[in-house]
Amino acid sequence: MASAYTPGLKVSPFTVIRRTRRLPLKGEVVVAEGETVTPERVVARTNIPGVLRTVRAAERLGVDPDELPPTLQVEQGAAVTAGQLLAESRSFFGMFKSECRAPVDGVVEIISGVTGHVSIREKPNPIEVRAYLAGRIAEVMEGEGVVVETHGALIQGIFGVGGERQGPIRMAVRDPDQPITEEAITPDMAGQVLAGGSNLSGAALRKAAEVGVAGIVVGAIIDQDLVDFLGYDIGVAITGHEAIGLTLILTEGFGRIRMAERTFRLLQSLEGAQASLNGATQIRAGVIRPEVIVPRAAAEAAPPSNGGSLDIGTPIRIIREPYFGKLATVAALPPELVEIPTGAAVRVLEARLASGETVVVPRANVEIIEE
Repeated sequence: MASAYTPGLKVSPFTVIRRTRRLPLKGEVVVAEGETVTPERVVARTNIPGVLRTVRAAERLGVDPDELPPTLQVEQGAAVTAGQLLAESRSFFGMFKSECRAPVDGVVEIISGVTGHVSIREKPNPIEVRAYLAGRIAEVMEGEGVVVETHGALIQGIFGVGGERQGPIRMAVRDPDQPITEEAITPDMAGQVLAGGSNLSGAALRKAAEVGVAGIVVGAIIDQDLVDFLGYDIGVAITGHEAIGLTLILTEGFGRIRMAERTFRLLQSLEGAQASLNGATQIRAGVIRPEVIVPRAAAEAAPPSNGGSLDIGTPIRIIREPYFGKLATVAALPPELVEIPTGAAVRVLEARLASGETVVVPRANVEIIEE
């Protein structure tokens, strides 16, 4: 039987999940292999060197650079505080005095008699990396970070914004066709992860941010509503660093698209459970999918996967027009090449849509919805 590999979104009620938690530069790992961690647990930390601030000391004192050393009140390597005297000069038999003071707290790193500058390194910025998931430390990378492993549900989206957050899942609607409206957002949803159906209005998104909702998982949003909320156009670079107060994950795309039945039912079954979510998305090389993860300690072993192969009956999503966003199953996999309107000869498949209609689409225009 003909088959082909197609990258897809994973929607699984139970699977093994491993996430690497790495420091931006060498530091200290503060957990041990095999240790159980919560999402908030700090697993590694380091210090980012502070900014080097240059003070034109000789210029401020009105002296030549080579005349600076005798005026100094501090030594290289000394800790200083903002406003502390760095250098002082007197002229006309001490009648006139000029001073140069530290603009920030820090450590004197460079004193130059050539330029007449004093450079102060500001205090380092501490960086802490948290576990993100409730699970166990599967691997320790000394001085770099860890790998956290958990077992549970995993739902990947097509697009997201906002960083890593945690909160209990709460269904905002009761049907995958139903949109999340402004009226559906209430103050008691603060800190929760809302799950909804076909669409999220711009007004609902703004209200969710105002009441302190941790995250929203929804089928789709009108792209202009998202642009208006962010205050800028959506680019092609990696997302996930937006300072917006919540995380938004789209499971189907942009517009008004019914959330996939299986995704919606899985979220329903997880209502009340604590979830970790991350809106980080990268659609070019090195694809990164936004995700919702719910650890489930009592779940049974995951069912076998088809390994990413297209077979008869494989659930798929069409990712190009004219059927963009449609869910379907593979009905047939013709082995011969077919010429498409662009003139290219490509391999195609027959997809059976939820409506029962069968359409022919290039295999490159679909993605597998993995179990």
